Amino acid sequence: MIDFTTIDYLKNGNDKQKRAYEILSKYLIFEKLKDYSPILAGTIPIEIDIEGSDLDIICEVDLKFEEDFLDDLMFSKFIPNDTDIEYPLIDGQKCITLNFILEGFPIEIFGQNKPTTEQNAYRHMIAEHKILQKKGENFKQKIIELKKKGIKTEPAFGMLLGLENPYEDLLKM
Repeated sequence: MIDFTTIDYLKNGNDKQKRAYEILSKYLIFEKLKDYSPILAGTIPIEIDIEGSDLDIICEVDLKFEEDFLDDLMFSKFIPNDTDIEYPLIDGQKCITLNFILEGFPIEIFGQNKPTTEQNAYRHMIAEHKILQKKGENFKQKIIELKKKGIKTEPAFGMLLGLENPYEDLLKM
């Protein structure tokens, strides 16, 4: 099993993964976020990304100290001034997302007051990875085709696996 809690596996991955590793390393992003236990989640780590897929970096952030988090990011100089910052509610809890482009890569940094390995983005990715390992390349290509048609990742898995509520059902796997 790949250790998704580091980005080392990207060095030996496909071209997009290698490029992601290059950018994340060049800008020392994970080093600058180390106090927030960052993990790269989403489709790029498990190779079901499509054109325009972003680098989803999840972090453990206590938003009582939101200004410290934003200061750490802004002072690190890799966050552009035109960064889009939002505060979605996830399970009734305020979170933070920062979206920007870095050397052509869309990047989303997501902060939630929960350990990163317990966040749904990570848990979904691990479940999806296990399913992809079990189901094989043909299944993987079907997921990618659904994503190219505009279907989000979890619903794509749900369609192919017959899941009633893919966001919840994947967490049970």
